[in-house]
Amino acid sequence: MEAACKDLGYSTFAGPSANASEVYTNPEGLTLGACEFCGHCERFGCEANAKASPNVCILPNLLSDPKFELRNYAYVKELVYDRQARRVKAVRYIDTRTGEEYEQPAGIVVLGAFVFNNNLLLMTAGIGEQYDPATGKGALGRNYCYQLSGNTVTVFFEDKVINPFMASGAHTTNIDDFNGDNFDHSGLGFFGGAIIAAGTTNGRPILTRPVPSGTPRWGREWKQATAKWYNHAFNIGASGCSYAHRENFLDLDPTYKDVLGRPLIRMSYNFRENDQKLVEYIGAAMERIGRAMNPTKISPASVRRGNYSVVPYQSTHNTGGTIMGSDPKTSVVNRYLQAWNADNLFVVGASVFPQNASYNPTGLVGALAYWSAEAITQRYLKNPGPLIPV
Repeated sequence: MEAACKDLGYSTFAGPSANASEVYTNPEGLTLGACEFCGHCERFGCEANAKASPNVCILPNLLSDPKFELRNYAYVKELVYDRQARRVKAVRYIDTRTGEEYEQPAGIVVLGAFVFNNNLLLMTAGIGEQYDPATGKGALGRNYCYQLSGNTVTVFFEDKVINPFMASGAHTTNIDDFNGDNFDHSGLGFFGGAIIAAGTTNGRPILTRPVPSGTPRWGREWKQATAKWYNHAFNIGASGCSYAHRENFLDLDPTYKDVLGRPLIRMSYNFRENDQKLVEYIGAAMERIGRAMNPTKISPASVRRGNYSVVPYQSTHNTGGTIMGSDPKTSVVNRYLQAWNADNLFVVGASVFPQNASYNPTGLVGALAYWSAEAITQRYLKNPGPLIPV
């Protein structure tokens, strides 16, 4: 990948990763182990404790703090909202082992329940005005964005050994030459872009079975091809931006309910013309990179076309619905992630993104969490109420 991109004039860089290449003690005094490059990283916990997961890098300290309590099996049902006081008074939750319901009073509530539940809990509590795509009014549920992924090119090399079982979860070589505004969009008919990456992130023999185009999908020839190419192939992939569209949004389903009797969250979403043109262009770029590697065989770009479908896995990087902004008419939280309609409620997570850039959201989610935590501890606790931008 690096050599091919250099020949084409692109600039490569190693993918950033939240796992340790050697034993590391973090500022909290907790020690991470060294990555063993086991090749079974991105869907699993780490037996070496090399991944910067909460159970390794923060929870041991929290659990030893007498002011901290972790309640397992607590399934949050609803926020108890006092509209006149502009605050959330309590959180009601269900103990999933017993079915008992509890109400926990709260001085401050930090809502970090992933994109869909952040939206659901605000909607069922009536905190904020539901977005209406017909009028454009309301902010809650607005700007739902996804991520244009699933576009891959597979390259096969008879004379190169890839060893996919020796890798970490972010073991990639990347380029940003086709990301954002880093390239000339003149005459292309779309805006935005994608990060392009190549690497091996797993060696699981059931899931990882690359075969060249035209290989039968079962039978003797398929078995022979999977055995031949397992150790001699890898993917070039792209992760593209997803920008807000008037008709892409979240709301409460009028028909279907969950086990607690609440309406399910409903996602109205489809790919738009900008998305289709973007993935076609990025697919062609990936094929150029793949051919520059001089592979024995190369598969054409598997560009997703047509309507969006939830059936094939594409990405879990959902964003939006409780977006941050400077105007309560068009956003749900302010720049400190404080809800406009509830002074003691702070919403943390990718649900506050107004758009979805091509990068995976974890880094920015972490940065915003630190940003909001500083505003809470340094400003809100000293003077509760709406935080005025400084």
